[in-house]
Amino acid sequence: MPATAAEKTATPADPLTLSGIPVRREYGPEDLKGRDLLAETGKPGAYPYTRGLKSGGYRVNPWTMRQFAGHKSAADTNQRFKYLLSHGETGLSTAFDLPTLMGIDSDDPRAMGEVGREGVAVDTLADMEALFSGIDLSKVSTSMTINLPAPVLLAMYLAVAKKQNVPFKRVRGTCQTDILKEYIAQNEYLYPPEPSMRLVLDTIEYCVKEVPRFYPISISGYHIREAGADAVQELAFTLADGRDYVERLVKRGLDVDDFASQLSFFFDVHNHFFEEIAKLRAARSIWAKLMKVEFGAKREISWMLPMHCQTAGVSLTAQQPMNNLARVTYQALAGVLGGTQSLHTNSFDEALALPTDEAVMLALRTQQIIALESGVTDTPDPFGGSYYVETLTKEIEDRATELMKRIQELGGVVPALEKGFFHREIAETAYRFETDLGAGRRKIVGVNVHAAAGKMPPILKIKGSVESKQIKSLKKLKKDRDNAKTQAALGRLKDLARGQENLLPAILESVEAYASVGEVTNVLQEIFGVYPTFGG
Repeated sequence: MPATAAEKTATPADPLTLSGIPVRREYGPEDLKGRDLLAETGKPGAYPYTRGLKSGGYRVNPWTMRQFAGHKSAADTNQRFKYLLSHGETGLSTAFDLPTLMGIDSDDPRAMGEVGREGVAVDTLADMEALFSGIDLSKVSTSMTINLPAPVLLAMYLAVAKKQNVPFKRVRGTCQTDILKEYIAQNEYLYPPEPSMRLVLDTIEYCVKEVPRFYPISISGYHIREAGADAVQELAFTLADGRDYVERLVKRGLDVDDFASQLSFFFDVHNHFFEEIAKLRAARSIWAKLMKVEFGAKREISWMLPMHCQTAGVSLTAQQPMNNLARVTYQALAGVLGGTQSLHTNSFDEALALPTDEAVMLALRTQQIIALESGVTDTPDPFGGSYYVETLTKEIEDRATELMKRIQELGGVVPALEKGFFHREIAETAYRFETDLGAGRRKIVGVNVHAAAGKMPPILKIKGSVESKQIKSLKKLKKDRDNAKTQAALGRLKDLARGQENLLPAILESVEAYASVGEVTNVLQEIFGVYPTFGG
């Protein structure tokens, strides 16, 4: 690969960003020579949206503040939701436990020891009803971090809306749904890629027609970054995934302008402050050009990249955990200065356990202080025109675009995945980082520099009784429900899965008959089969 502008002018003494981009001692007018920034980046709220999606930035409305919440039972998480809403949270974000993420019921032997430990256990519609008890779904936006069984959990959420007499057209929120990043990074998948993609596309298509204010997919770079990728890889791999979904939807016969505005994205905000700001600016620019030029989208809203950001979980340290308060604060500030639409700030104790009420409150207050006290919301894109930030934005955009071209040359995301491209790239980057950390070339306060014993804060402990109560409740529901109705709905789902019809209506019928997440997953598995883990 030819040397980039940054590399050509670098010196051996120059520090590197986390993506390996050299940072020179000084930037000045010569770095922007020959560039027409107005034409290249636009104004805030104008194509290609480098400077943000809205002309006024956060002056009228700040970003949505979503704190990730989910632990123990649905009733426990419902209380956490209400606690956060009462203290100024403006959107809900749901963390599910590992069995739910994998499409496994709490009474499955494979779920033993994991029920309610790292998120909330949701087995049936009864759990979803309890999760949102007393919360009006017409007045709140809900994000659900779920992928493999995303259509099932979305169907349950819609079923709760029906029970509340909330029309689907008023339902707002996001379902992650992004199965491609599971194959790339997180490995929480079950079916082979093609039937998995069918479910993703079915979900998007259904929401475009029936739930127009809902984002049926959040194309996620966050988990790619957490797996060891750098900022450039996170950006390139995420947008390549987005391109793949768009290509497939167009092949289905959907007009790009009918669905583009319901695609959303999810990015990590890591430790290198300026690189993260530049990454988010570059993300909007690349996507806008992709949608307008490559896919021929005509509506301005189709060119926009709405994003949710979360501070970097992988950057949190178990050593001296109070240091995480500082890390989260400046990561959150980078997300805001980068122009995110919603934000989650990690709690300082998450390297040790699920956050306590006190910790999650501090995380929420961090966002509120930035929004109300810092002055950064007074003007959109305050780094626009910065010699350094504009140079870094262009460098990241160029590098990410080149990496996306390599993926296309390999045949696209799925062929590149099958060839092991993503796993090799991420593994090599993660190895370099750990090597640099071990050699002291990268420094983490409290870990390999200024490493002194720190006081451990109180942590949230999940008792084994949570699991036993959830299993008991599930077994009772399966016994008391109209099992003939449940099995009939599951039978219709199985029959439809053999064909090409959209499966969301049948999944909705099944969950309304109180079929469990595991039962729906097992029915689909019978038709779709199982895909081995990478290397397995």
